[in-house]
Amino acid sequence: MIKPTKADLAAARNTTISDVISPELDVLFCGINTGLYSAATGHHFARPGNRFWPTLHRSGFTPVLFSPDQELELISLGYGITNLVDRATATADELEKEELHEGGKRLLRKLQVFRPKVLAVLGISAYRTAFSQPKTTLGRQPELLADTIVWVLPNPSGLNAHFPPVKLAEVFRDFREELISTGIIEG
Repeated sequence: MIKPTKADLAAARNTTISDVISPELDVLFCGINTGLYSAATGHHFARPGNRFWPTLHRSGFTPVLFSPDQELELISLGYGITNLVDRATATADELEKEELHEGGKRLLRKLQVFRPKVLAVLGISAYRTAFSQPKTTLGRQPELLADTIVWVLPNPSGLNAHFPPVKLAEVFRDFREELISTGIIEG
């Protein structure tokens, strides 16, 4: 992957990138929105310092450490990536509440079409806002969305100081092990 320039990053503002998705995935990982670095490269979780790819590997979701430009390989493992909000911004703080609400509605339509077994939302605050669930905690949610199990996980952004890399991988590993032990996905 070529490192984007400042001009590339500026040009990426408000653009979108394609979902990594196909019907009936085991887990659809859902970020908040695309960052400028990811939008400039065209790959999800591409910013150096984002811990998504290392966390997937450390927790056992991927057999090797994928780079962002290998994101399509997730499909063959039964995983995909989407976002609540399509619009690229420098930080998720730039999103309006209404954008998150609309993103939740759009995500619900994707779930109805693609029917993944599990939706893993990466960011508790965004989930709370998008689905008007202010008391949500991390973990499996009691309600299904379009017959899809919903799990809320910490945001893998390097800015998330509440979850250092080891703790983040532990949460994702526990999530994966719970899915396997309950027969939702195969090990």
